[in-house]
Amino acid sequence: MSAILDQAVEELNRRMEGRSYDGTAMFVLTGEGSIFLDRGEARKGEGPAEVTFTATPETFRDIISGALNPTSAFMSGKLALDGDMGAAMRLASALG
Repeated sequence: MSAILDQAVEELNRRMEGRSYDGTAMFVLTGEGSIFLDRGEARKGEGPAEVTFTATPETFRDIISGALNPTSAFMSGKLALDGDMGAAMRLASALG
């Protein structure tokens, strides 16, 4: 797998540290692969997710770093969402 995914997993785990999210989510980074988040712990790969987000690696990095608001990314078409909108909102709250 790519170094981009390794960095994304590391950053997502850092952001989730000490925060509570009891669901499952998948992040698809176009051209790179997927990250699966299960009960607040991220790893490379896929799994059965309540919600799936799809974005470029750059958009994902901007969202995780706080430079881009997830709602703005979704409304502008930079972030696609498939699945449970409630799970997406809970995750956004958990990420702060």
